Amino acid sequence: MDVTLHLAQEPAADELLGRSPLAALVGMLLDQQVPMEWAFKGPRTIADRMGADDLDAHEIAVQDPEVFAALLSEKPAVHRYPGAMAKRIQQLCQYLVEHYDGNAELVWRGVEDGRELLRRLEDLPGFGKQKAQIFLALLGKQLGVTPPGWREAAGGYGEARSFRSVADITGPDSLAKVRAHKQEMKAAAKAKNAKKG
Repeated sequence: MDVTLHLAQEPAADELLGRSPLAALVGMLLDQQVPMEWAFKGPRTIADRMGADDLDAHEIAVQDPEVFAALLSEKPAVHRYPGAMAKRIQQLCQYLVEHYDGNAELVWRGVEDGRELLRRLEDLPGFGKQKAQIFLALLGKQLGVTPPGWREAAGGYGEARSFRSVADITGPDSLAKVRAHKQEMKAAAKAKNAKKG
């Protein structure tokens, strides 16, 4: 895995995401309740604060939880909820150590089909169905992981030429389109809820 991603919109952060399967997974994990770019800058910030060039699942898994939470809480904080996200990242890394010898890429390497890959992603701590489908779409659209049936398993996020999620961001223009789509979805949900009330 060595591609150029544009999720953080910041070269050093995007470079790490493009070469590090664990950094990409952690960025996806962080992508909730904060702007996408902020979430995907997180892995680079964590690596820098740990004095490393990459994230190491073994090292993160055994960190003292309070020390690791403090590392994420330093200003600027890695996430709006640094303590909770520190715990989730450690749970993810512990799972990867236990099931994949700490190698995040083994989550998708050698899978039979898209359904199996989706199941493996959904098994990861902090990954519900939607997050798993978005990451599956990112793997297929930008990282060259295309087992049979991957688009179907990714649902709407796997559709070609759509602008629904981080899987579709390849630069500032597509970021703006994804952001516009998310605003439309929020507005539609708000209108639907208003009708119910």
